[in-house]
Amino acid sequence: MTSGSTALEVDLGDGHLLRHARVGDAAALAAACVRNREHLARWEPVRDDDYYTVDEQVRRLGQREASDIVGTSITSLIFHGEDVVGSVNVNDIVLGVFRNGHLGYWLDGAHTGRGLMTGAVEAISGYAAGLGLHRLQAATLLHNAASQAVLRRTGFTPIGVAEEYLKIDGRWQDHVLFQRILEPVEG
Repeated sequence: MTSGSTALEVDLGDGHLLRHARVGDAAALAAACVRNREHLARWEPVRDDDYYTVDEQVRRLGQREASDIVGTSITSLIFHGEDVVGSVNVNDIVLGVFRNGHLGYWLDGAHTGRGLMTGAVEAISGYAAGLGLHRLQAATLLHNAASQAVLRRTGFTPIGVAEEYLKIDGRWQDHVLFQRILEPVEG
């Protein structure tokens, strides 16, 4: 299984498009990171200034592309016109008897509250099922009600709380863990 074997391109409506990320998207991604630095700070690890540069995004997208090719991740971006306004990824894909991946996502502060991420998570879940994954897992901070609502709307169920799960905003924080069992895609 490699994610590069099937194109991912989904019209999310209102001029929004979800598609595989490419190294050539680095400038638009860096601009989105700069634009959303304050908006995302409380939901992400502490980032150094290099993270917000085009060069660093080229490096990161190159690594992600290599991981996507070997099937250990699915990296996608949400565009509105030429602007990157979000990202939806499946990381740490394990096949064999597990067939599991970890879902992660973020959305530009100017594009929240429209159901956009719900559509993107639904699309990436269907794509992952089509690649043979059986389950997706996700984790949110305890107080991230908006992200939890996206997960619930897209068929994820809470499975527990992990104490000090990730170092977010400079400190180890507890997370609610979710999972979604994917329906097999006939084909």
